Amino acid sequence: MDRRDFLRGGMGAAILAAHPADSFAQSGRSAAQHSWDAGQVRHLLPAVSDTRILIKASFAKPLAGAPSLRIGSSTVRGSMNDTEGSFWQFQVSGLQPGRRYSLSLIGANRKSLCEPWDLSTFPARTSQPQSFRVLFFTCAGGPDGNNQSRTDALTIGNLPTAIRNRLMRRALTFEPQAMVANGDHVYWDLHSPKIPPERRDETRLKSFNRSALVFGNTNETVLKIAAGPQIVPVYGTDFRSTPVFFLQDDHDYFDNDEAFEEIITFPPVWFQLQLARATQKLYYPEFLPDEDRPRGLPWGSVGDGAVSESWGTLRYGCLAEVLLYDVRRMCTLDGPSATYLDPEVERWLLARSSSPEVTHVVHAPSNPMGWSAGKWMEWYPDVLNSEGKLTTKVSKPYWQSGWMSQHDRLVAAMTGMTGRIPLTISGDLHAVGIGKILRCGSLNLEKNPLTAVLSGPIGTSPGGWPSAYRGVGPSTPEHLDLREEVKPIEQHSFTIADFLPDRIRLRFFKWDVKTQSPEAIDGLEPFHTTEIGRPM
Repeated sequence: MDRRDFLRGGMGAAILAAHPADSFAQSGRSAAQHSWDAGQVRHLLPAVSDTRILIKASFAKPLAGAPSLRIGSSTVRGSMNDTEGSFWQFQVSGLQPGRRYSLSLIGANRKSLCEPWDLSTFPARTSQPQSFRVLFFTCAGGPDGNNQSRTDALTIGNLPTAIRNRLMRRALTFEPQAMVANGDHVYWDLHSPKIPPERRDETRLKSFNRSALVFGNTNETVLKIAAGPQIVPVYGTDFRSTPVFFLQDDHDYFDNDEAFEEIITFPPVWFQLQLARATQKLYYPEFLPDEDRPRGLPWGSVGDGAVSESWGTLRYGCLAEVLLYDVRRMCTLDGPSATYLDPEVERWLLARSSSPEVTHVVHAPSNPMGWSAGKWMEWYPDVLNSEGKLTTKVSKPYWQSGWMSQHDRLVAAMTGMTGRIPLTISGDLHAVGIGKILRCGSLNLEKNPLTAVLSGPIGTSPGGWPSAYRGVGPSTPEHLDLREEVKPIEQHSFTIADFLPDRIRLRFFKWDVKTQSPEAIDGLEPFHTTEIGRPM
């Protein structure tokens, strides 16, 4: 691009703004991925609700003055999120539900920064839409494996960014109306004992000054070097017309969830909590307000408490509500009284699970329900024994029984609502799969089983598969009776969920880096489809 003024774009925006509102009915159709001119924009990620839009964007070079977002006939001034003027956000409220808006970014010099694009708000909370499609995936982060040979990429490297782009673009051809990226957007662990000390000392721990603030010093530069290449080129501007919901997990706090005599990595120490918050501030949207989510939930509020970092609501009329929650940030280590979630957050989740006004309520925690890989910070006490089997006969060091108690309370709430499909869609475990939980401890769920889904990973390195890193693939914990419909598969994958008034349709996609060419991604079709009807 030559930084031209986009004369055609400016005229187009004026023409679009003059059209009546009903001509911009809610649409999930994505813009063409390769014909749009991004101009000076490096990445663009929007979140929406029925009346608000929040956009995070970065630019090829720092902007001398504040840019503006033109939306319809209104203009909103951007807020700078870093200290040099490369990262900005735009928040707009008071919008009409279910309307497609024309958007454009304008520099302080009144010149266009990119080509205009469109974005739709969600339907009104009380409306009755007939369908809603959501793309789910996890673990899209990791340094670009493109510098590795193909042999090395199969053994040590993360999936090359270009292939991650290809997977996401294939997913976008199915025209999802929202996307949920459930955790592990950044891999830059600082304290894991499994990282050789010389590597940590030379390239990781010494990079950050942990006694200083993140912004306004070299920490800001290091954060951009560490996180930027794992997010900016992976998403770029492909999702500009698809609302995104990013949930954080352990690696987003710059550590793996591990517990040894040397160190317990969670709850996160202050500096790494600030790294997670700064990464979100720069790169992807926080969760917009929701009138049924209490203002000021602990450990996650931004500004006046209405916008949230850790507790999200994806609400689509009365048809669907996806509850997104991060279990890492505020976990406690209090044995039987331990929790992943503050009691106030748990009360919110229990209340939404039993609320009757929404047809489908989905739980999307950052830590998966239904399977175990024997790692420390799971809901379940299973651990790998000397024979390579998961067992509860051996105590799992540092695991807290209160975590599973909180799990059981959430499961009871999900399955206790008659006439609703209990469903949880999680990330983290680097696999794609589906099963029905028929028993949870002493709870018999056969009359209304909980469907558990692993959404599938996008960027996992071969060493990151559970069977490689843990020595065991995702397995059924002893606490559950789980009937697996698709036994977890360790391949790069994603899930598309269609919410309809009487059922939920789930389509699962996978691609095998060992046996399939990148070109095969462009024609990926579901390898498994299931429909779950609402119980009578």
